Amino acid sequence: MTQDQILSALSNVQEPDLGKDLVTLNMVKDIVINGNQVSFTLVLTTPACPLKDMMRMACEKAIQQLVNKEAIIKINFTSNTSSNRKDGGQVLPKVKNVIAVMSGKGGVGKSTVAANLALALAQGNAKVGLMDADIYGPSVPIMFGVRGERPMMMDMGENEKGKIVPLEKYGIKLMSIGLLVDEKSAVVWRGPMASSAIRQFVTDVFWDELDYLVIDMPPGTGDIHLTVLQTVPVTGAVIVTTPQDVALADAKKGIAMFGQAQLKVPIIGLVENMSYFTPAELPANKYYIFGKNGERN
Repeated sequence: MTQDQILSALSNVQEPDLGKDLVTLNMVKDIVINGNQVSFTLVLTTPACPLKDMMRMACEKAIQQLVNKEAIIKINFTSNTSSNRKDGGQVLPKVKNVIAVMSGKGGVGKSTVAANLALALAQGNAKVGLMDADIYGPSVPIMFGVRGERPMMMDMGENEKGKIVPLEKYGIKLMSIGLLVDEKSAVVWRGPMASSAIRQFVTDVFWDELDYLVIDMPPGTGDIHLTVLQTVPVTGAVIVTTPQDVALADAKKGIAMFGQAQLKVPIIGLVENMSYFTPAELPANKYYIFGKNGERN
């Protein structure tokens, strides 16, 4: 086997999202051949690529069919996270992608989805931050077990003086108003004060280099949403809902907000939470307590 043969075989394997072959996209690195053994590295566009196993099997099949059916193949994965930012990088210059998780209605599990999305990305070896923008009902400190902890102010260098250093848990950088005020105290602020706090979370927190910054938005479509979308270069939004008509009606308003010309944020997906209930004693049963297939409407 030769390196040219391996590259020729892999030129028949396409990257599913980009629609071009791995060799043309320069995703194949560090080919090492030793007899029937061949190893190489695939550089993914995101460490959380859901098609990693499919690409692995396609590469193995191409080499065994086109080069050597006895080949023993080892594929390593790394990533060079791509970015969809089009703002010039003036705000959060070291953050590649910003994902806003929102719901039109409260109580649908938006914060749970945001936390799990951040954890899933971090498990894929991405550098992840989670900003809790829900000023009036912060959930991140409870979900990540950091209640009562406080971030520190540190001098991070000439260009980063007096920045707040976010807490870190499970490899995720965390910032929430719940980390700055007593959890027994209600945050009774008018819109401008809440919006100012969000701007500080963006400009006065040392997020440093991140592949993804996930923002847990408050429910609804109000001041804080406009502040986030006009201040932060959001590259995509995830809408969370439950199957009930009342939740879906508010989710549609959220989708409409992101689609407005002056905001124009792409919708990554719609998550239907609480779709059904399965009791432990009847694992094969599904009870659609809140209705069924509501997200299709």
